[in-house]
Amino acid sequence: QVQLVESGGGLVQAGGSLRLSCAASGRTFSNYAMGWFRQAPGEERELVAAISWSGDSTYYADSVKGRFTISRDNAKNTVYLQMNSLKSEDTAVYYCAASFFGYGSSRNEYDYWGQGTQVTVSS
Repeated sequence: QVQLVESGGGLVQAGGSLRLSCAASGRTFSNYAMGWFRQAPGEERELVAAISWSGDSTYYADSVKGRFTISRDNAKNTVYLQMNSLKSEDTAVYYCAASFFGYGSSRNEYDYWGQGTQVTVSS
């Protein structure tokens, strides 16, 4: 089992920044690729960014490229999502997730999930 706890969400004005953190406990964190998903009301949960177990490979959705940065610190069992130039359409609940077999775009490829953290961007 891997337990994931997100933090860092909140209310921010458009153009502002937030950094989300996801702290992992349980099994060896460095064995897992990690992803950040988001889900807005009435929408499907979508992959925003992902990072390989080593941190050498990353993925970004087109909607956040150039604005969001995913990173991880395996010594601290934590993955981060730095979000800059936030837009109202970034408003959603953000979830981190862990995948033992590498990151993919489908939520079905992830084995463990956090409880989510709300990000609200006011225009």
